[in-house]
Amino acid sequence: MSITTKDVEHVARLARLNLTQEEKETFTEQLNSILQYAEKLNELNTEDVEATTHVLHLSNVMREDVVKESLPSEKVFLNAPDEEDGQFKVPAVLE
Repeated sequence: MSITTKDVEHVARLARLNLTQEEKETFTEQLNSILQYAEKLNELNTEDVEATTHVLHLSNVMREDVVKESLPSEKVFLNAPDEEDGQFKVPAVLE
């Protein structure tokens, strides 16, 4: 499989990018180089390789949920720049 300049133009149009002819040619060459490199991976013998989702063994480390008293409102709002009716007051984002 190879990428043509027409493919690059199509993707650029979808991304609403204005590319010069030189950029189109550069991206075409670069994308074809990437595809050629990926094609080399097809030459590898992976018959005895177990499928994995990640190269490292990862697992989520979760702590147990423990019910405990929350902070009193006075302490929560001590460092707050502004508070109103028991809530943090922030500058309006929408008009």
